[in-house]
Amino acid sequence: MLIVMNPHATPQQLEAVCERVQALGFRAHVVGGARCTAIGVTGNSGEVSPAPFEELPGVSEVVRVTRPYKLVSREFHPDNTVLRFPNSATIGGRELAVIAGPCSVESREQIFTIAEHLVSRGVRFLRGGAFKPRTSPYSFQGLGEEGLKLLAEVRDRFGLLIVTEAMDESSLRLVERYADVIQVGSRNMQNYSLLKLVGRSRKPVLLKRGMSATLEEYLLAAEYILNEGNFEVLFCERGVRTFTDHSRNTMDLSVIPAVQQVSHLPIIADPSHGTGRRDRVLPLSRAAVAVGADGLIIEVHNAPDQALSDGAQSLSLPEFDRLLEEIRQIAPVVQRSVSSDVTANAAVAR
Repeated sequence: MLIVMNPHATPQQLEAVCERVQALGFRAHVVGGARCTAIGVTGNSGEVSPAPFEELPGVSEVVRVTRPYKLVSREFHPDNTVLRFPNSATIGGRELAVIAGPCSVESREQIFTIAEHLVSRGVRFLRGGAFKPRTSPYSFQGLGEEGLKLLAEVRDRFGLLIVTEAMDESSLRLVERYADVIQVGSRNMQNYSLLKLVGRSRKPVLLKRGMSATLEEYLLAAEYILNEGNFEVLFCERGVRTFTDHSRNTMDLSVIPAVQQVSHLPIIADPSHGTGRRDRVLPLSRAAVAVGADGLIIEVHNAPDQALSDGAQSLSLPEFDRLLEEIRQIAPVVQRSVSSDVTANAAVAR
């Protein structure tokens, strides 16, 4: 259920509606929009009568939300959600977000070399894994807190915002301390305990699609996070498991407009995991921008052939430069732009 407030409703009237919702044993979620403020009602096991709310002062209308996902839906929040960050970066607005960096942090020299190159190209977000869920227990698992400290050093030096994955409760506490965006990986998309925990965080969350997740399952995973009070969520399409043998996964670009049609949350694309092949990343990046993705997350390494993880799908620095050049040409066609202003980051770097 969605309780839409009158544009001139007072804070006291808004509070009174929330108190009525809570008195009936439900949860109230207040969301401000461009035109008015609305209150989402969750926690009900069946249909809720609108009668207790319709006559309250300041209430304009009560709308039933018919989808199984409530807070994620456009019925609840018709306007696009735009995530805003301290360095003026956004995700979901006109500017196409570019998140780039290595699969995993390997050393101080490696991460600083990559970060210096990215910031010189106008990139605002650095991705890098400190905790790495790997298929084999013998593969490189990441540097842990040491890696997070190196990422924090990079942020202090270059002004880049840090995106890194949390795998469980203990790693989440560390990621919250050091990162700017918490990533929930595809293997954990349906780890509902972890989703609830990141929902109680006040850091933005990048939620990757599970390897075999349907659209509804994906949206309901995000619902877990929003239901805990964290509305700073962005989706990430990273490919699904199919019968193909010409790529690591199948990049499902059709899910991008599908998500945008039913949800207000932004969605970005990960062509690195979506293909698993370096030579496919550029073509799928072009396609993702053209289909309307709100951004890209790209694996970039200064020496991909020596990378400790995912080197086969990581772009070299010159290859990444070419990708930026090409998506800057495509972005205006879909009313987007790609930042090339390095002034703010350069000031931090000095």
